[in-house]
Amino acid sequence: MRIAICPGSFDPITNGHLDVIQRAGALFDKVIVCVGVNPDKHPAFTAAERVKMIQTVCADMPFVQVCTMDGLLVDFAARVGACAMIKGLRAVSDFEYEFQMALANKRLNSQIETVFVTTDVKYMYLSSSLVKQIASFGGDISDFVPAAVCSQVRARLCKNERSV
Repeated sequence: MRIAICPGSFDPITNGHLDVIQRAGALFDKVIVCVGVNPDKHPAFTAAERVKMIQTVCADMPFVQVCTMDGLLVDFAARVGACAMIKGLRAVSDFEYEFQMALANKRLNSQIETVFVTTDVKYMYLSSSLVKQIASFGGDISDFVPAAVCSQVRARLCKNERSV
């Protein structure tokens, strides 16, 4: 069985994330979506809430498993028997950072490949940070996040209703 891990903060999961996860499922038998726990970051949602959101929106994808992870990504990948790490790329700036990480990870564990998946053009601009900013001002995020999590994101982040 070919296993890949798809790491990220997913704070919150976006339609762009979902697109990458679905496409990874076409390449691998199992995709483990890893919610990163970074003590230096202050996410809007707890790790458990993010795991639940991803499980909800991926419920119809039998190849997906969701968990939390801290520590080195290559160590986690080795523990779960993954042969690859899936990294979604939106722009050249993503590539520069992810390429550096891929080289470091390859140096740490030469058995695990990094697979870059370019985003669908309709999601090139989309990020969790952008979603959080729009939601905090009461903007419509329904085109940016899966419907199953939209109200949860709004409830957590909306500071005021937008007046138009």
